[in-house]
Amino acid sequence: MSAIIANLTNHFLIAMPAMADPNFSRTLTYIAEHNEQGALGIIVNRPLDMTLTTLFERVDVPLHAGELAGQPVYFGGPVQTDRGFVLHRPLGDWHSTLEVTDEVGLTSSRDILQAMGEDGEPSEVLVSLGYAGWSAGQLEQELASNAWLTVPADLSILFELPPEERFAAALQRLGIDFTHLSEVAGHA
Repeated sequence: MSAIIANLTNHFLIAMPAMADPNFSRTLTYIAEHNEQGALGIIVNRPLDMTLTTLFERVDVPLHAGELAGQPVYFGGPVQTDRGFVLHRPLGDWHSTLEVTDEVGLTSSRDILQAMGEDGEPSEVLVSLGYAGWSAGQLEQELASNAWLTVPADLSILFELPPEERFAAALQRLGIDFTHLSEVAGHA
């Protein structure tokens, strides 16, 4: 078992320009869990060609909350792409929730969809199909090979910005303009 260098739970991973895996090219990933067993995250800037209205119809849950209807469903990552995951604030009390922070949760149970459909709560949500997963030590290896930049997550980027602005906004938190990032990794 390898030790983790730093706990990246509640951080963003920003894919570097040289990212070879097309699943992660130009992605911003929110890390919901990071420990000795590995890491789990949701890509937050890859909307699918599907709205919550369509998703709710497919899972046979009525959607009465108008504000949520047009929101996109996201490609959360290449693992379990047939399962839905709801990244949300506030945390709430659901059947199957991974508590990320005191205010953010990642829920995979149907009860959160039913609540969203009935009364639109929680209203700060990002719904994805699939997630990104790393085995023990894998994320640390990728970080060491300069595949990712990391920055503490800013929930306003996650829940208030449109998906196409999230990547650049996360980079800006580091004081970096994406056009100035090099394709070539360097080591100091």
